[in-house]
Amino acid sequence: MKKNVYIVHCVDTEGPLEESLDATFDRIFELTGEKIDVSEKNLQLIQDGLIDLNGNESFAKKAFSRDLLNYMNNWGKIDKMLNDIQSNNFRNQLKDSAGNGWIYNWFCLDHVDYQKNPRNRALGYHKIFDYYNKRLKQEQNLKDSIHFHYHPRNFRNEGHLVGTHWLNNGNYIYQILSRRIIDRMWFPRVNRPGFHVTRSDSNWFLEQFIPFDYANQSLYPGYKFNNPYEYRFGDWRNAPYSSTPYHPSHDDYQKPGNCRRWIARCMNVGTRHSLINQNDVDLSFETANKCKPSILSFTNHDFRDMRPDVEFVNKMIKKSSIKFPDVKFYFSEASQAFRLALNLKEERACFFNISFKKNKSGVYMVIESEIASFGPQPFFALKTKNGNYYHDNLLIEQNHHQWIYFFDEHTFKLEEIEFIGIASNNNYGTTSVVRINPETKNTETIEYV
Repeated sequence: MKKNVYIVHCVDTEGPLEESLDATFDRIFELTGEKIDVSEKNLQLIQDGLIDLNGNESFAKKAFSRDLLNYMNNWGKIDKMLNDIQSNNFRNQLKDSAGNGWIYNWFCLDHVDYQKNPRNRALGYHKIFDYYNKRLKQEQNLKDSIHFHYHPRNFRNEGHLVGTHWLNNGNYIYQILSRRIIDRMWFPRVNRPGFHVTRSDSNWFLEQFIPFDYANQSLYPGYKFNNPYEYRFGDWRNAPYSSTPYHPSHDDYQKPGNCRRWIARCMNVGTRHSLINQNDVDLSFETANKCKPSILSFTNHDFRDMRPDVEFVNKMIKKSSIKFPDVKFYFSEASQAFRLALNLKEERACFFNISFKKNKSGVYMVIESEIASFGPQPFFALKTKNGNYYHDNLLIEQNHHQWIYFFDEHTFKLEEIEFIGIASNNNYGTTSVVRINPETKNTETIEYV
């Protein structure tokens, strides 16, 4: 095993965001329990630590600092920031051991169908994905990549509130992925959980389809939480404090177990909690120095100025590289970091052999792959001719290799279907996406490593 650290910058990519003064003071009350009169002057006093918040002055000073409230509230501001941070000059402030510059991994979110949208988030399927995909295509020399980010829906269906249940409240996870497959011929291989939330349902969902996960936010051993609200959403209290990825347990995503996917530790930068620090960076270099797999990953948001965050992490990397001179470090694309750190065996993509057969109740579809799919079945999506999207299970003939789907009165007649979409990763994270027009029998396939 080589002494290498793979450095992965994950960006929770959510588009423009704004927050009114009233909303800021609502959050101050939520996080401190103190009701303060709403005014610019009082906000400035809180930012300077000069208002009594019953012991929460230091916390509020950080959580509501001028930098954190300086949101990118329109696409023009995001454009301007990206033009700078994606430039060679900015990327090459620090070069890695191969002489390469900074890499961004854009974990794109869809904001859809909120009943209330007080932060003026960019609503619509593919809205954020298309924006970043267009930028990456224009800069074809970049090693940046797009991955998956999802916010669990809250019961009130309001864009600024948090849920913890992936498979609850509207079936949106299936809608988003079905549309990504059929409309954009794209499917994720890497996940970063929205609000850092993983629970049993998302643990099991990811285990079916997505092999790589930047999720673990474990703090140093012995860290004491003041109250349960601190891990109300991102609960990683019992996860490994390690830069080496692990397979989670089926029953407890925080504990190593026998699941297939890999989870890496991924701390925050440029926000108010679970912040990456020099000890975290040193840990990743120390782990690599012992010839163990090591990934250093961290996350922030595109709705804040990312320049200070990159510069902050750069300084820590420099310090660790001096402390551990035998360790090499490489800026990395998110899936490639897992492959290289863990020395995963490269596999050909799942090539799907598809045929249609008739029986007395209608038509059924046979899907076969010589290469094993990551999960027990591919993700199967349908778009009907009336414009609706659906996800459904397949009948498993042979786990990871052969499946059947019936088009009949229990599902849809084949003539009602506009497109069929099939997508899968393999264990190496190579992705296959197929889109079929059943009327013309035209089949499109895309594979990406």
